[in-house]
Amino acid sequence: MELVLFSILPPRPGPVRHPVRHPVRRPVRRPVLYSCVLLLNLACLCSGSQAQELGFRDLFNGKDLTGWIDINTSPKTWSVKDGLLICTGQPIGVMRTDRQYENFIIEVEWRHMEPGGNSGMFLWSDAKPEGNRLPCGMEVQMLELDWVNQHKHRDGTLPPIAYVHGELFGAGGMTATPDNPRGSRSKSLENRCKGVGQWNRYVFVAVDGMVKLSVNGKFVNGIRNASYKKGYICLESEGKEIHFRKIRIMELPKGLADATNTAPLIKTERLKKEGAGK
Repeated sequence: MELVLFSILPPRPGPVRHPVRHPVRRPVRRPVLYSCVLLLNLACLCSGSQAQELGFRDLFNGKDLTGWIDINTSPKTWSVKDGLLICTGQPIGVMRTDRQYENFIIEVEWRHMEPGGNSGMFLWSDAKPEGNRLPCGMEVQMLELDWVNQHKHRDGTLPPIAYVHGELFGAGGMTATPDNPRGSRSKSLENRCKGVGQWNRYVFVAVDGMVKLSVNGKFVNGIRNASYKKGYICLESEGKEIHFRKIRIMELPKGLADATNTAPLIKTERLKKEGAGK
């Protein structure tokens, strides 16, 4: 549709005749036209049935551990009190979601209760711990700021401070390409995490093997080309007490996940699916 701006001048009073002034046609600049088309397209998409179905739902309901399955920790490792998910940090291990996820947005708030605390979340994980008691998956690092001071290198130097501000990396055999390389890991470009006892808010967008991480209100890290694009979500217990709250997920449309890049189903879930298909 062509957009045209008209400018019409009224006739001057008096007997003097003037030439008829025709409407002035001024061409609309292409960026303006493109913006109009884009807005119309977005309006159509937002009015579609698929867009209306998008929305956050809780992964942690604030009352109990419904939806989570312990893998290799203990009955005392995870508990719920006053709406908080409390992890003692002992023993080292994970619990997982009761099903797999492909493309999604997750919002989670967390705080360490001891200096040097260590934890994180695993995305697209196989939830099968190996020798170090942790599984394969995309790890979203959650470290307390004093961790670097407590884990100096052999030569006495400190690990990079960016390590404790939301590093992203493939763990347990997962491969990926870092946006901001520190070896095979991707480091945050800005130090934004808060220390012991203070709440941090992560928002991460995970689509087709790519993750973008926001730390306390700003996107500062990313990684891509993960070898798994669908799998379980795991919470990590790794040494010290950590609290979680407001863990919620928005599932996005399916993408490039197939049998070659999906974590294997754990037997209990496979049996449930086979039973439902009968």
